Amino acid sequence: MGSKHRKQKRTTLALVESPAQLLNVIEWAFHHGLLQQTRLAVLPPRDPATRLQLEAMAELARDAGLTATWYEPRKSAASMVAVAWELFPKLVKAERLVIGDPFSRFVQAVLPLADVSDVVVVDDGTATISFIAQLTRGDRLTRWHLAEGGRDVVIDLLSEHARDFFTPSKRDGRTVEVFTAMPVQGPEGTRQSANTFAWTRSRFGPPKVRDTADVIGTSLVESGVVDADRYLAGVMAVAERFGAGRYFAHRRESDAKLATIEAGTGLTVVRPDVPLEIAVRRGPVSRLMVSYPSTVTHTLPLVLVDTPVQLAVADVPAAWLQPGAPIGAGDFLENVNSTARKRHKLA
Repeated sequence: MGSKHRKQKRTTLALVESPAQLLNVIEWAFHHGLLQQTRLAVLPPRDPATRLQLEAMAELARDAGLTATWYEPRKSAASMVAVAWELFPKLVKAERLVIGDPFSRFVQAVLPLADVSDVVVVDDGTATISFIAQLTRGDRLTRWHLAEGGRDVVIDLLSEHARDFFTPSKRDGRTVEVFTAMPVQGPEGTRQSANTFAWTRSRFGPPKVRDTADVIGTSLVESGVVDADRYLAGVMAVAERFGAGRYFAHRRESDAKLATIEAGTGLTVVRPDVPLEIAVRRGPVSRLMVSYPSTVTHTLPLVLVDTPVQLAVADVPAAWLQPGAPIGAGDFLENVNSTARKRHKLA
């Protein structure tokens, strides 16, 4: 496409698949004063808990001024093709493309349809750390918690094209921005903007703070990284040590696992209907929150900066890792915690 065609474009299109991604698109648009100009394409997974949170976040996005449209690419192979075809004119007309999950196979499949001069990657939690590291090294884009399996030619091609797409190009005049709250530094040529959760703090709270303690759950068991029994024992120990009363479940934690936690620890399991960053701003929130390695060890200190809430991080011992956990998983989780302790002076 020529420069004349590019100048005629006016829209920003965002592709999001999770509640956290959607929240961070709102934060990005608020940060740059682009709430009214940003259009959301919500691409939900099949998981019911994620879909409920996405519905709630889509309503908050509309209230904030964004346009949000719901698509269903994962019902079948035919629906995936139909959604890609429906998005095609929007991808062609967009001047800027905002991506929540650069590892998504569907997103990688539609990237060749986009002719944009500006690309933005917003936080998708700790996956952003892997994304930046892989992009800097020039690797294929692969989720950190997935062990290497058989190679697939099509998937390899999509991953390689996505890597090139997210790499700033002087030849094509394409710029790349990373909008993040994580401890990363984008590769040479990328712009980086700090996500301080200014919209969340202005829209909600400050919350009522109770003199109690809570535990924040993770989906490391569901991801196949951590042993379920060892995780349960760890949660029991944390709950007993701090006298915790609630367990904030990650949206991907299974009902069976949560029932076991509730029965074994006496904790009240809470399934928030929005990302935890918003849930804690709505309150009430405990004075002490204890989390295992997770995105929230980096985001909650920013969200709760104007409160007396203290966040503590608990490590995952090497003995907890599943035999099939990917190489380097322990180091990755340790890095998530150690950088959070250093950046935010966490206990």
